[in-house]
Amino acid sequence: MTPLLEAHDIAKRFGGLQALDGVSLSIGSGEIYGLIGPNGAGKTTFFNALTGLYPPDRGRFVFDGAALIPGSPQAAVARGIARTFQNIRLFRELSVLENVMAARHVHTRAGVWSVLAGSAASRSEAQACAERARALLDYVGIGRLAGSLAQQLSYGDQRRLEIARALATEPRLLALDEPAAGMNATETGALRELIERIRADGITVLLIEHDVKLVMGLCDRVAVLDFGRKIAEDAPAVVQRDPRVIEAYLGGGPHGH
Repeated sequence: MTPLLEAHDIAKRFGGLQALDGVSLSIGSGEIYGLIGPNGAGKTTFFNALTGLYPPDRGRFVFDGAALIPGSPQAAVARGIARTFQNIRLFRELSVLENVMAARHVHTRAGVWSVLAGSAASRSEAQACAERARALLDYVGIGRLAGSLAQQLSYGDQRRLEIARALATEPRLLALDEPAAGMNATETGALRELIERIRADGITVLLIEHDVKLVMGLCDRVAVLDFGRKIAEDAPAVVQRDPRVIEAYLGGGPHGH
């Protein structure tokens, strides 16, 4: 399988905390790849480094054969990497449709002056942007809520809106940070179907998730972080039986539970 994303020896320290300590992994094009581990294991730090929120202290990311510019979220999006956040980030005062249109503007060409002048080109582009945003809302299952304010949505629907916003940037890799958090069993089942559909439509998925049942039933491969280090990486059934993984989740460490 051709690797779409490669992480080479990624390290990141915050003061006295070594959040990531030499993490290397490779995600194949078309995979659903899970990243799991106890709280404080370094999962979100890995996402933040990958998506350019801050540069790693050591190591590099290679995406589709070329190195990613460290510490540049714009460069990550431009290369085709989109993400959601553990703490939902929406424009709460805007409508659901406007939230997706705002994310979609990465791919529009009309300059701010032509938009303000209301040129024919900018009106045409705005219409196309709105149509694409509506299609994405239908895709994630909340098309009926296009006119609602984002803050009026249920928690599960806010998660779906965030995925629609990420998809609006037309990514090749979609990184989901705990998308099932706060969802009930029905919503989680629907989320699983959505992620499988996203992969079927040609987008590679990287998933951080505490719902181990979801991860094990959904992912092709799973990597496990503990104290910033990768302690296991394999098919879900193999990872579940790994003594180091069982120890990390159930053992005597300060974050065992």
